[in-house]
Amino acid sequence: MKKAETLQMSSNKDQVFIPMSRRKTNDLSRMTSTEVAVLSFHNIYYRVKVKSGFLLGRKTVEKEILTNINGVMRPGLNAILGPTGGGKSSLLDILAARKDPDGLSGDVLINGAPRPANFKCNSGYVVQDDVVMGTLTVRENLQFSAALRLPTTMASHEKNERISKVIQQLGLDKVADSKVGTQFIRGVSGGERKRTSIGMELITDPAILFLDEPTTGLDSSTANAVLLLLKRMSEHGRTIIFSIHQPRYSIFKLFDSLTLLASGRLMFHGPAREALGYFASVGYQCEPYNNPADFFLDVINGDSSAVILNREDQEGEVKETEETSKRGTPLIEKIAEFYAKSDFCRKTKDELDQLLKGQKRKSSAFKEITYATSFCHQLRWISKRSFKNLLGNPQASIAQIIVTVILGLVIGAIFYDLKNDPTGIQNRAGVLFFLTTNQCFSSISAVELFVVEKKLFIHEYISGYYRVSSYFFGKLLSDLLPMRMLPSIIFTCIIYFLLGLKPVVEAFFIMMFTLIMVAYSASSMALAIAAGQSVVSIATLLMTISFVFMMIFSGLLVNLRTIGPWLSWLQYLSIPRYGYAALQHNEFLGQNFCPGVNVTVNGTCGYAICTGEEFLINQGIDLSPWGLWKNHVALACMIVIFLTIAYLKLLFLKKYS
Repeated sequence: MKKAETLQMSSNKDQVFIPMSRRKTNDLSRMTSTEVAVLSFHNIYYRVKVKSGFLLGRKTVEKEILTNINGVMRPGLNAILGPTGGGKSSLLDILAARKDPDGLSGDVLINGAPRPANFKCNSGYVVQDDVVMGTLTVRENLQFSAALRLPTTMASHEKNERISKVIQQLGLDKVADSKVGTQFIRGVSGGERKRTSIGMELITDPAILFLDEPTTGLDSSTANAVLLLLKRMSEHGRTIIFSIHQPRYSIFKLFDSLTLLASGRLMFHGPAREALGYFASVGYQCEPYNNPADFFLDVINGDSSAVILNREDQEGEVKETEETSKRGTPLIEKIAEFYAKSDFCRKTKDELDQLLKGQKRKSSAFKEITYATSFCHQLRWISKRSFKNLLGNPQASIAQIIVTVILGLVIGAIFYDLKNDPTGIQNRAGVLFFLTTNQCFSSISAVELFVVEKKLFIHEYISGYYRVSSYFFGKLLSDLLPMRMLPSIIFTCIIYFLLGLKPVVEAFFIMMFTLIMVAYSASSMALAIAAGQSVVSIATLLMTISFVFMMIFSGLLVNLRTIGPWLSWLQYLSIPRYGYAALQHNEFLGQNFCPGVNVTVNGTCGYAICTGEEFLINQGIDLSPWGLWKNHVALACMIVIFLTIAYLKLLFLKKYS
């Protein structure tokens, strides 16, 4: 029979039983930071500029999100509660130094001192949507966090010990080697996934842990279990700050401190157990058996019966009361003003004055991030994780190989054994054009490389996992390079011999190299367009439109020599044009398409085109070796340009919320 730990709540006589499966010791004290962190925030104002109207009449209006917010967060469970749009997440992000500093004023201190430059790296932040790699196991995700966030001077066995302790602490022993799960792969439960996200942040043993609505997407029982876990951690000196929307009573009574926000104003800040008494002093009495959290939100929104009764007592007119209850802002201002004059507010200001000590120092939390590991170390681990993710996604890796093989066999059957006659000219030109455009359109899938992992990248970058350059080159080495090279190699090996193309070893490898270069150019363009995008469909649409225009200037649909000068310059922007020209040069040079006619002796023949050279000249292709290799040089230049654009877009991507 499993043992159970009984947790006695100070505010209630009810007992909460926490199952402890096979856990002889709860070594939480060694897992928490020895330094106790007290976070204080002083005169926080936050404004954003909102644009409205059409292009000509577009106006910019400044909207105030938070107004004069003050408070102290001590070790324990510190909840930020309020209705939707009240400013909960904004305040949480400001305290965690993850909000855009533009439009932000006020001070956030740790133990009376400004937050250090690496505060985002030393503190933990669990986002609302769990951003963990679903194709990896729970342990592998924690190993990735430990490898990049812990110093390289720490021995491997020490890192593994810390990972094992975190797994034990979070109760993830049974699922430690199970995949987290994706939309295609069945994985752990929602609660276990949330605990994995928390574990990723506990690896650094932070003194302060931030969580953005940790109960979102969880059923009431699982949400209660997650908060009980956080409560146990807070009892060992960790400061846990989180936003939450509408907790049930069993969760609410775990709170040590409560910060109540509405419309960016502070309604209450103080011990959670004294909140009901405070609202009773304002004139709003909580009904028996009503959830305090629901009661607070109802009072703020003007929907509570306590609000209506209070107004009836004060004004004596039901009609006027109903009109007032429809207007939320005056009521919020009234409660905010009452709090500003309350003993809770005065006590908080006295604590803040003691912490501030009369000296304001500018915070450095928004300066450049400092990293615990080197570029090469980060590159190795990012490449390793990306490669594992690639293998763990069969629909993205194995399926692509299978489709390539099938398509190669189909094309080989259609154009089987090309002849050296006039039909061979048309068939060769057609199949080479298809190969080039197919490489372009199959590379559209590369847009997902950065779009799908955008939230994961932003979270890990801000948390100090890695540099932008490490992530960028790691993804290229482990994902882009193999997934574009392998299909090109397989495609060439299948169709080259089925089609009966030029039987020269050099020509075979030139064709393979050309297809690889076209695939890399198209993929680089996809990355340049998709980097920073949040929606895959938009990037895909832009790529498709671009490739359709490029096809027109590839050299098959229209002879490029006949295009007017005012449009002919567009051909130099076409990726298929360079690939198609290189493949034609490689295949047609030295070919004879007039069977039984000695072109050298006769000089002319009855056919329009008898040699490959005549066909190439007709297409405007240079017959010299440079006529072949200049296309590869152009593709290489396009790869460098597009990858540079993609990197710069990632580098300057807005990483604050």
